[in-house]
Amino acid sequence: MIEYLKGEIAELTPAMAVIDCNGVGYAANISLNTYSAIQGEKACKLYIYEAIREDAYALYGFADRQERELFLLLISVSGIGGNTARMILSALSPNELINVIGSENANLLKTVKGIGLKTAQRIIVDLKDKIKTGAVASAAGLDAATNMPASTELMDEAVAALTMLGFAQGPSQKVVLAILKEEPSAPVEQVIKLALKRL
Repeated sequence: MIEYLKGEIAELTPAMAVIDCNGVGYAANISLNTYSAIQGEKACKLYIYEAIREDAYALYGFADRQERELFLLLISVSGIGGNTARMILSALSPNELINVIGSENANLLKTVKGIGLKTAQRIIVDLKDKIKTGAVASAAGLDAATNMPASTELMDEAVAALTMLGFAQGPSQKVVLAILKEEPSAPVEQVIKLALKRL
């Protein structure tokens, strides 16, 4: 079992990181929170969850143990798979998610793409007792140190990430364009977060 990967960042998009470990490149699915934490770094350490099924073998990478713990709790809920859990952790920071579950705010959880009211309520019921709201260490800050200027490069990156998360390219482009008109100085992870709430 892989506990973590430590090495150079060979490729990085808001949805995936390729970590070069002594010449072997491991592709790990990541959330926007992890992307924010490792963006601009030459090397990183990602805590790994291996999803092994009959038809697929996928790695999910997290910048810290706390986010991985939350991911594991989310996928323990009936009906929540790896991609849905990653979507939740891209729309909400670990601390926000803990507060949402602790305060039983199903409406906020429902704003995440693919999460209906029943699923949001199930997440809260299943995880409420497992999450100790006050005892959780603060997560890595969401503000990226480098705010990329609004550009076609930023737009392409945001649309590519949304496409990798399963959204159609056309609607993704429209939403990203609208967001960049409203907030031209927003970093790419902020644009994707806002897009996730609108798609």
